[in-house]
Amino acid sequence: MAIKSTADKVATIVQGYTLEGPTIELGAAIVDGELHKDAPVRLPLAMMNRHGLVAGATGTGKTVTLHMMAEQLSTAGVPVFLADIKGDLSGLATAATGSDKLLARTESIGQPWSGKTFPVEFLALGGDGQGIPVRATVTSFGPILLSRVMDLNETQESSLQLVFHFADKNNLELIDLKDLRAVIQFLTSAEGKDELEELGGLSKATAGVILRELITLEAQGMEKFFGEPEFDTAELLRTAPDGRGVVSCLELPTLQTKPMLFSTFLMWLLADLFEDLPEAGDLDKPKLVFFLDEAHLLFNGASKAFLDAITTTVRLIRSKGVGIFFVTQTPKDVPADVLGQLANRVQHALRAYTPEDAKALKATVSTFPTSDYDLAETLTTAGIGEAVITVLNEKGAPTPVALTRLRAPESVMGPSTDALISSTVAGSALLPKYGTAVDNISAYEKITAEGGDYTGAAPTGPAAGAAHPGGSRGRGQSGAGDGGAAPGAALDPTAIDAEARRIEEEILGRPSSRPAERPKQPEYRDAPERQAPRQAQPTGGGGIGGGIGDDLAGALGGGLKSMARSLGTQLGRELLRGVFGTSSKRRRR
Repeated sequence: MAIKSTADKVATIVQGYTLEGPTIELGAAIVDGELHKDAPVRLPLAMMNRHGLVAGATGTGKTVTLHMMAEQLSTAGVPVFLADIKGDLSGLATAATGSDKLLARTESIGQPWSGKTFPVEFLALGGDGQGIPVRATVTSFGPILLSRVMDLNETQESSLQLVFHFADKNNLELIDLKDLRAVIQFLTSAEGKDELEELGGLSKATAGVILRELITLEAQGMEKFFGEPEFDTAELLRTAPDGRGVVSCLELPTLQTKPMLFSTFLMWLLADLFEDLPEAGDLDKPKLVFFLDEAHLLFNGASKAFLDAITTTVRLIRSKGVGIFFVTQTPKDVPADVLGQLANRVQHALRAYTPEDAKALKATVSTFPTSDYDLAETLTTAGIGEAVITVLNEKGAPTPVALTRLRAPESVMGPSTDALISSTVAGSALLPKYGTAVDNISAYEKITAEGGDYTGAAPTGPAAGAAHPGGSRGRGQSGAGDGGAAPGAALDPTAIDAEARRIEEEILGRPSSRPAERPKQPEYRDAPERQAPRQAQPTGGGGIGGGIGDDLAGALGGGLKSMARSLGTQLGRELLRGVFGTSSKRRRR
């Protein structure tokens, strides 16, 4: 094979990165040790939803790279999500000041540079830190992701799925951790023994282990991450009035000691988007680019169900217009099935100080296309702010491998001031919507209502009473005015008629002849608000959902009595759960 000249190598790169549509400018190529600003390296905007990997050893510039990419995506009108683990990315809200060293660098790669600010929305997981609180309900979070946070084994994870199934079936809303604890305590009590046996695969011993892990989570202060109002992931898709994409920056500096929690919460955000977004096909630019920092934390010790769910999400969310970039140290941190979906590669320097490092280097080199570089040498000698790059061109083919000196961000490469972050949060349109935690009637209140004799799901919704900001209802606080159900309370005739109409229509395949009651208008303040869970009625005796079947059978008439009784045992409707077992209120409407 003939040895190519430097000019030929540069020409190959120039040709490979000559693109027609809008692009993200990454930097200028370095060939044979020389920088060539006439050989720009870029990434087609339309290919950002083919996902990517930003990798490299600690201190090689990965965070600055995603900072720079986020700026250009925002400028192009693409919303961006970033997890700010070290607090450095808040600098996107502050314009940078040029220095002689910075301007010399930008001039050398042909980058026209000026300091700029970008539209940033600061988020904080559970309100822990500065930002709009991001909370998830337990039922939305789902059993697979919660098992990951609780470090359950696969058997315990399967058992937790049965607990969620029980709660879904019986209209026991799992809003926060105390709701899940109440359900498990009920199942392991004398009153819940029959229901526990009906679940089949859930043993009392396993339920006890799950309960202990749950109590440990609460003791660690993690209950604040679960609750309402639940964050609507559609907020991540917004653009600013000037057309730039909003950069949603999830501030996580206080959670560095809880890596499993924040990494799993990031996956919940992604899974929720996956379930809600419609198919979009190939777009000129993505709807959202999602950067998953410290990606190795997602996969370490993960169960097969969790890994399968991640693989499915990454493979299918592309067609919904979302691009995912995993940020980690080496490609081997990412499972092969996921790595195979990451078409755009930005590989910063690797260090080969140990035999394990040498193996990682060799594995990394093997994942790149054949190139004019000695990649083993290039990857160990690349400087800070340099990276080996290959991406997909507009035709879906890989571009030539290019060692690249990367562009500099135009906002501050470091944290913004606390005063700026606080004022940005205070002025956010999301603060009134998510700023104050509420505790609506849910599984805990239903199970503990009136002495704890749980016989069915208590009503929720407008008739169930107002939410209680920042607190929960205790024992004996529920009654007729707030949706509690005393033992043996009479069933609401209106509700029985409504269920009778519904079942009659399902069985007979025609509209019910029964007159329908005029529905009450829900009281919403600011659309789109979360809808209250579907109203469920307390049952009378015979366990959960048992008594209402007989009442419905009588309302429907003797000919449908046996069928209605059978249906009456399943009045707690199944929730639509996604690939991670997640289930947001939007999908339960």
